[in-house]
Amino acid sequence: MRVDRGPITLRPVEEEDRELLYRIYASTRLEEMALVPWPDEQKDAFLRMQFDAQTRHYEQHYQNAEHSIVLLGPAPVGRLYVDRRAGEIRVVDIALLPEHRGDGIGGELMRCILAEGSAAGKPVRIHVERTNRALSFYRRLGFRVIQAGEVYLLMEWLTQPVPEPGSAASI
Repeated sequence: MRVDRGPITLRPVEEEDRELLYRIYASTRLEEMALVPWPDEQKDAFLRMQFDAQTRHYEQHYQNAEHSIVLLGPAPVGRLYVDRRAGEIRVVDIALLPEHRGDGIGGELMRCILAEGSAAGKPVRIHVERTNRALSFYRRLGFRVIQAGEVYLLMEWLTQPVPEPGSAASI
């Protein structure tokens, strides 16, 4: 994988990545936290509690998932958690630091996962919050909603040609 600023690679999450993972998580909640009139210390405590709960949930429900740090060149820029199951590939979590969103990294990562699903003849699924800006991105990649919950949509991509970079379906 490659974008203009360097190669995109993955490495396994290590114990010392916990604070980085928290920063990535917290960055996904910035807009929401801006609406809350709490002091910064209270926001941080709340986000750490939520991060810990999310981490426990992932450990409980996706025990075999591959947890990776996304690197742009040598710099960590995000996280990608993928659970490869017998009947599907589940993207458990994909998140990039704000300064790296919208520059093609997520698109490259997803195209690689879709190519893997296509080669294996497996659907690729992901839960997406109804209010997540990336929802239109997943639709352009060919995902469709297969289950609608109150907060999350379960989306599925069925084996099909993978969109090329720069096509109408890519970012």
